[in-house]
Amino acid sequence: MLGVNYIKFDSMNYVIHYKNGRVKKEGRGLSFFYFSPNSSIVSIPVQSNDFQFVFNEITKDYQEVTLQGQVTYKIQNPKQLAETLDFTVNKKKHYLKNDYEKIQQRIINEAQTASSSIMERLKLKEALRQLEEIEAEIFASIQKSKTVEMLGLEILSVNVLGVTPNPELARALEAQTRESLQKEADQAIYERRNFAVEQERIIKESELNTEIAVEEKQKQIVEKKMETDVVKQNNGQELKEMEMASNISLEEKRKKLIDIKVTNKKKEADVNEYVLNANLKPYKELDWKTLMAISSNGNDPSNNIALAFRELAENANKIGNLNISPELLDSIVKSKS
Repeated sequence: MLGVNYIKFDSMNYVIHYKNGRVKKEGRGLSFFYFSPNSSIVSIPVQSNDFQFVFNEITKDYQEVTLQGQVTYKIQNPKQLAETLDFTVNKKKHYLKNDYEKIQQRIINEAQTASSSIMERLKLKEALRQLEEIEAEIFASIQKSKTVEMLGLEILSVNVLGVTPNPELARALEAQTRESLQKEADQAIYERRNFAVEQERIIKESELNTEIAVEEKQKQIVEKKMETDVVKQNNGQELKEMEMASNISLEEKRKKLIDIKVTNKKKEADVNEYVLNANLKPYKELDWKTLMAISSNGNDPSNNIALAFRELAENANKIGNLNISPELLDSIVKSKS
């Protein structure tokens, strides 16, 4: 039939069929026949979409930087978007107008407004370091945007891929960073050497303390040995003194014993002398002739001859000539033997 067409959409498109200006049917993934003279069909893709953006911004310290990133979004309220933009398609499902690009442009505008506001508060070095903070703030700003709310969109994510200064400034920063890194490397080398020196000092100090402890221990051992030697010496001296005292006591006892013995001997000798004198006293007053007679009892011829010789000797001045024969002497000798 002339003017009657068939059209079919996949599940990722939200379709609204208007007939005579009124909604006849709507939903995702529809397929139906329609009469083209009094029908218009709106197809809104509901899958997520992402696009890249590049913004040239000025930081707080008046340095030009390039902000690169990506925004991911999807259409959350297709009917609301259809009331704002034209997504009408022909029978070949081609859009009659290019309003789809307006979605991205309006999101880009919101993102650039947010990024400009952020960069005006940050210095260059801060902007280069705070990528996560920048993307979080852009994401929050776009979500709160009235434009996004009016279009019925949902912002899924914002990713800031990088903040890049101009080439000359980048080289200057590289040189500065290089110098800073070199200083940090030198500082690390210095700290490492200082640490090594400190460790060596600690080791030397530990060795010295060990040597001191060993010397102190040896000193204590020597002192202990000296004390022991002194004690031994004192003990030896005491033993010697005790031995000497014992010897002195023994000698004194011996001396006393000798003195007693001498005294006793002397007394014994005095007694013997007294006894002898007492025994000899009666003979002391006797004449020798009488003693000779008593001792021999007058029976010994030799005594008589000896007595005769003594008398001769006493009266020798009166004797003119005296002859004694050998036989007489021989007989006297033999009688004695």
